Amino acid sequence: MSKKVLLSANEAVAWAACKAGCSVASAYPGTPSTEILENVAKFKETIYCEWAVNEKVGMEVAIGASIAGVRALTAMKHVGLNVAMDPLMTYTYVGANGGLVVVTADDPGMHSSQNEQDSRNLVRFARAPLFEPADSQETFDMIQEAFEVSETYRVPAFVRLTTRTSHTSTVVDVGDDFGPRQVEGKGYVKDIRRYIPVPMFARPHRLQAQERTEQLRAYGCGTRFNREEPGDRRLGIVTSGVTYQYVKEVFPEFAVLKLGFTNPLPAELIKRFAASVERLLVIEELDPFLEEQIRALGLKVVEHKTELNMLEMNPLRLTALRQELLGDVALPEVRRADAGLPTRPPVLCAGCSHRGVFYTLAKLGATVTGDIGCYTLGAFPPLSAMDTTICMGACIGNAYGMEKAGHKGRLCAVIGDSTFFHSGLTGILNVIYNGGRTTTVVLDNRITGMTGHQENPGSGKTLCGDPAPATDIAEVARAMGFKRVVTVPAYDLAALEQVLAEELDAPEPSVVIAGAPCRIAAKLWNLATYGVDAEKCKACGACFKLGCPAITRGEAAAGGKRFKCVIDPVQCSGCNLCIQTCKFGAISKIR
Repeated sequence: MSKKVLLSANEAVAWAACKAGCSVASAYPGTPSTEILENVAKFKETIYCEWAVNEKVGMEVAIGASIAGVRALTAMKHVGLNVAMDPLMTYTYVGANGGLVVVTADDPGMHSSQNEQDSRNLVRFARAPLFEPADSQETFDMIQEAFEVSETYRVPAFVRLTTRTSHTSTVVDVGDDFGPRQVEGKGYVKDIRRYIPVPMFARPHRLQAQERTEQLRAYGCGTRFNREEPGDRRLGIVTSGVTYQYVKEVFPEFAVLKLGFTNPLPAELIKRFAASVERLLVIEELDPFLEEQIRALGLKVVEHKTELNMLEMNPLRLTALRQELLGDVALPEVRRADAGLPTRPPVLCAGCSHRGVFYTLAKLGATVTGDIGCYTLGAFPPLSAMDTTICMGACIGNAYGMEKAGHKGRLCAVIGDSTFFHSGLTGILNVIYNGGRTTTVVLDNRITGMTGHQENPGSGKTLCGDPAPATDIAEVARAMGFKRVVTVPAYDLAALEQVLAEELDAPEPSVVIAGAPCRIAAKLWNLATYGVDAEKCKACGACFKLGCPAITRGEAAAGGKRFKCVIDPVQCSGCNLCIQTCKFGAISKIR
């Protein structure tokens, strides 16, 4: 009897990697892909797995394993694929030895991302095969097939998930023989014509890549993952990935060409389907990746006014499309779930060690180039202490660039410890090498916070919980040549103000490490509780400037325009920042 398990697509990737005989997995956490490696770690007895310091390194590790002849997997979110493209683009020329599967998780709707890129464009750019599962079962099946395709056609193979597939659980039939599959490695044979792609060797690789693309196109026309589903031929719908689920919900009676293998485009299959229907409609999420190529084949595609390629797809938007095209449905009245409720701005957790740094930087009037992580929330009121966020590691180069552009006033870059290891090292090296005076503030909470408390080179543990050397950021900075390297307690506002003022005004570059563990990851919650003496509170509002969610408005002071503060004992974590802001002694420790 087949074994059936309820799995998210992220979990299904790990189960499939185990069953496919994957030997090495390396990745950097990033929502919505984070749980892939966390679940691969459950099979650590058969798959070596690790958190890489960034996506490029994760790709390079997987490529190295593939060159050595074993099956390897790397996973990342869509913006991580940008980081990993350099080694990937060359390896698609070189060609996989052991099967190499790259899982990329896009984030339509930007639930946790700074942009909404469609990774399918980069996969096409890389001339790599692409699978797009619509649910967890397809993810489980396609990962295994992707390893086979990778080895058969000697090319890295992609499996593209999205937020909805990554985090939605469906029943998966993993087979009655589920267990680690033993796949004999192909071994490594020295071949400089293949593995040293200098121009004289790379030029033939380019021709081989083109030939391989046509072979994969033929594969796409015959694979079981591309299938035609019968229905009313007055309208034929081409779709892929999670949008297939929405199509089946809103257009259940029409013929569908469901594409699970989308690059290279299975042109002949699409032409046959188009010839069998009266009108051809393409429904996909984000960019018109399929539609543009289908139109380029000379096929006429239904035009419409309903915006489908913006933000995230959902049944309501397809219902609007159906109403436009067929006029046989009425749009339901939509009322936002949060209608009438007060807005809740995103805030740092109560007791977060980053709060004091931003409070101080705002007080000092600094221009702050920020980065990707929990601390991006320092941009919002009342802290309002961050000016830019571009991508992982960009803050240091951004601040240095503003310096060289002649920006006046205090200026610094703020970066988290995990992001510093990911891509901040090259930034501070550039500052010291080129004679900059930029101050870099590292918010060192010894964990990768925003993606769910994953280990990093500074935490002292690996993905699997094994002990590891804890990299000292101060020592790294000194080794690079920084003379001004200061470590300061993140909860000491007086010390923070003194150190940051000195370093921001210094005539030479510096690195400031504001250290304190993440209170949630370290389980330092509710160590103490602070309260407010309403008689002593003058309603000056100083404590409100911290933006702590535990500090709320109480009764109105005289005049009614200012409010005394109240501290919620349930949320208070005892960090003691509030007591340092009160000049009237109104706040004290009550437990």
